[in-house]
Amino acid sequence: MKHLTTNEIRQIWLDFFKEKGHSVEESASLIPNNDPTLLWINAGVAPLKKYFDGSVVPQNPRIVNAQKCIRTNDIEKVGKTARHHTFFEMLGNFSIGDYFREEVIPWAAELLFDEKYFGFDKDRIYITYYPEDFETYELWKQVGIKDDHLIPNPGNFWEIGEGPCGPDTEIFFDRGDKYGPSDTTLIRDDIENDRYIEIWNIVFSQYNAKANLKREDYPELPSKNIDTGMGLERMACVMQEVPTNFETDTFQTIIKGIERFAAEAYKGQMSYKVIADHVRTVTFAVSDGAILSNEGRGYVLRRLLRRAVKHGKKLGIEKPFLHKLVDDVALAMGDYYNAIHDTKDMVKGLIYKEEIKFLETLSAGEKILENMLDQAESGVLSGKDAFTLYDTYGFPLELTIELSEEAGIKVDVAGFEQEMMAQKERARAARKSISSMAAQNEEYLLFKEVDKFVGYDTLETKTTVLKAFDAGIVLAETPFYAESGGQVADKGWIYQAGISYEVLDVQKLPNGQFLHILENHNLSDGDKVEAKVDAYTRNLTKRNHSVTHLLFAALRKQIGEHVSQQGSNVSSEGMRFDFNHTRALNDEEMLLLEKEVNDVIKQNISVDISYMSVSEAKALGAIAEFGEKYGDVVRVVNMGYTIDLCGGTHVSSTSEIERFALSSIENKGSGIYRITGHASDAIVHIKDQLKGLNDEIKKLQKKADKIVQEMETKGIKLSFVFPKEAPQVGSYQDVIEKKKEFQTLSNLVKELDKTYQQKMREMAIENVDQYLKNKLKNGVVVKTEGLDNKALRPLADRLMDHIQNGVVFIANVTNDKVTFIVKSNDKKQHAGQIAKKAATMCGGGGGGRSDMAQAGGKDITKLEETLDWVRNKLS
Repeated sequence: MKHLTTNEIRQIWLDFFKEKGHSVEESASLIPNNDPTLLWINAGVAPLKKYFDGSVVPQNPRIVNAQKCIRTNDIEKVGKTARHHTFFEMLGNFSIGDYFREEVIPWAAELLFDEKYFGFDKDRIYITYYPEDFETYELWKQVGIKDDHLIPNPGNFWEIGEGPCGPDTEIFFDRGDKYGPSDTTLIRDDIENDRYIEIWNIVFSQYNAKANLKREDYPELPSKNIDTGMGLERMACVMQEVPTNFETDTFQTIIKGIERFAAEAYKGQMSYKVIADHVRTVTFAVSDGAILSNEGRGYVLRRLLRRAVKHGKKLGIEKPFLHKLVDDVALAMGDYYNAIHDTKDMVKGLIYKEEIKFLETLSAGEKILENMLDQAESGVLSGKDAFTLYDTYGFPLELTIELSEEAGIKVDVAGFEQEMMAQKERARAARKSISSMAAQNEEYLLFKEVDKFVGYDTLETKTTVLKAFDAGIVLAETPFYAESGGQVADKGWIYQAGISYEVLDVQKLPNGQFLHILENHNLSDGDKVEAKVDAYTRNLTKRNHSVTHLLFAALRKQIGEHVSQQGSNVSSEGMRFDFNHTRALNDEEMLLLEKEVNDVIKQNISVDISYMSVSEAKALGAIAEFGEKYGDVVRVVNMGYTIDLCGGTHVSSTSEIERFALSSIENKGSGIYRITGHASDAIVHIKDQLKGLNDEIKKLQKKADKIVQEMETKGIKLSFVFPKEAPQVGSYQDVIEKKKEFQTLSNLVKELDKTYQQKMREMAIENVDQYLKNKLKNGVVVKTEGLDNKALRPLADRLMDHIQNGVVFIANVTNDKVTFIVKSNDKKQHAGQIAKKAATMCGGGGGGRSDMAQAGGKDITKLEETLDWVRNKLS
């Protein structure tokens, strides 16, 4: 076995499979693209789902990669075990409907055992296989694996719901006697140990799992696939012959960086491992566009960073230091992940701010803990309080225990653990499960004839039907843009022999052809047709698309280069753009952003579209679309103000956009914000954004009208003037003015309501004589309607002034509910008991003292019966 660096292992892997005809695919971003089932990319295959389920056919069916991954379900184990990480690299080779067992197992043997590559000793390799997968067993024997090194395991079957699945085979390395006794049942029974380390897993994706079918009845996939995963950190640990992953070269570079700040040198301490792991994770995640926040991805990163700061304190580090370790992460891993160098300064800045904030939080948490300890009952701090400190304020449990013990207070750790489990259950319930891949469509996969998109140059063409499917047709040439890159599909019509078919949608088939979705068509292969795109919607769509690029550039210019695209949608009605940031933009920033874009539009900059290699485009400073993969030649859209890689439709000059208006900004969670806007004629759609505010304004107007009318029926006139509606100017200013109008009206209606309630209280007290006309032998019973409840007690007091010995009983009906106020100066009549009985009769509850009580009821149909009972009691 060779002694190789982490970079050498990764490069040997990539080069080996490149020699076998694989395309080397760059690692995808850690932030999933259009996959709501994942919080992070957590496996090498995750970004390639579209290839495995057949929705997209790759340019090359053979792919090799080194994929960045994050898994955070075992954060608490990091540093305690030899191999748990939050960030890790997964090496993978993939076959999409190309090679299968017969090729991949001999290749695996060549890569593992040949001295040109890894040079492992076969006697130190053990392999598991699915018991019924005899082909895999025989192939391993053919490449020289001894029978007693082949271990059948029923768990060797990869399946996550409906969709592609199949048996797998796992490869283990035996690290020898110093890591435990020789016992292969540890492998067979999947028991965690330090001797036998799994380094590679090969999945033979050959069946289509279906609900209600037994595994043995699963149908074969039309396109069989190979999916493999080799943990790079594990391989480095094995090949560098070190006790744990943390002694490998990559981690040691970061750990040596930590030693610059720590009070003690590294001797395997858990705190060193936690800091090295977590700073690596946070650095790569923030570099890929994640933001530290209180939810989703941002919460995970904040938790990791705070955990690292806490462990820094254990090493005697009291000042911010994590941001300085970003340089060490770049030194350790930047040779392959070059983007780390480009984003380094931005990452350091964000981490530093978070460190400062957390150190302040720790200081504040100590004060909150002091208050909690002062109020601790029976010398015990409750688990709930300890968890609140941990979860809300980021205050570590260990520190809570330490400070509590100094004060002579114990911490209910079991209660804390219960709260922690409850939170995990809530998180588990809220988290969407990882969905299986969609079932493959054999008809679409087998269709490989090539169509041609001519829609950049024309909006109508005469052509033929290349292929007719039930759902729609593929044309030999088409002017229709298929949905991709955030741009929706064109609308329009297909004409044939006097019949017109509306094009409802256009989607890309697995092999890239454009499928025109039609309803109830009768078209056949070879039919001559005319295709015509709706020019008006196309023109509005391309204006909204071009302005999206300008907006992205303006965001980077105004709020920082850390801004990256997190998704977009462009249509004829407008655009929406998702981006990462620490907070939502305020009104002033939105107006400045809108002005910046409009200033560029007015400059009438020509839009140049050209084709070149990816490296040439990047040299120009071109920005890639979020989550898109590019071939050897890319389409470059140069607007002067911004240069982007984009396959969408665009204007020929910025002045074509005419004007632009922002309409909203909202928090989508995990540090992601969504901004919407409209170009040209689409600005009319700002009114859609104002609908919610206009609805609320109408409710307030109705409320004001009702109050004024009710006062008039009581002989009181109140003047009320509604605020004027600001004229719309087609700008975010319209949204601001509408919010102002709503707030002004809300304040006016509140004041009107206060005046109304005050008048009602005054009228109630003025009507004391009227209420006393029905005075009973031992008190008075009064029924009122719509009276402010605040007026009831003063009214009861005034009525009591006129009763020498007895009870005042008031029933006030408001919104189909009744409130009872009872006062008594008669020792024989208990106010609380009377109120409770009345409330019970009306389906409610309440009570009080013998001299004063309040209660309520929900069923006012029983009110007259209740009042009769009270009158009888007081007569």
